[in-house]
Amino acid sequence: MLADRIKLTNKDILEKDFKSGMRGYKQEDVDKFLDVIIKDYESFHQIIEELQQENLRLKKQQSEINNRRSAQPTQQTGTTNFDILQRLSNLEKHVFGSKLYE
Repeated sequence: MLADRIKLTNKDILEKDFKSGMRGYKQEDVDKFLDVIIKDYESFHQIIEELQQENLRLKKQQSEINNRRSAQPTQQTGTTNFDILQRLSNLEKHVFGSKLYE
């Protein structure tokens, strides 16, 4: 799954400790930025989970549709556009009768 390829968790980011140097970054700025990253990371993780669930649901639904189609015998083979137009014409004559040609 996609989640297996993710190397960091929000906990890893939260607990990351940076070594301080003589002219290092302000710890407060780093913490604020990491907080934003953690929130985004949690959102991404939730979106991934939702999309994986939706993907599984749609695959199952497609499989069920394919199974129903394969279980049903094909009723018409070789139906052409001409056949469809002929049926439509007959239906119009039946429904509208002589009003169609007035």
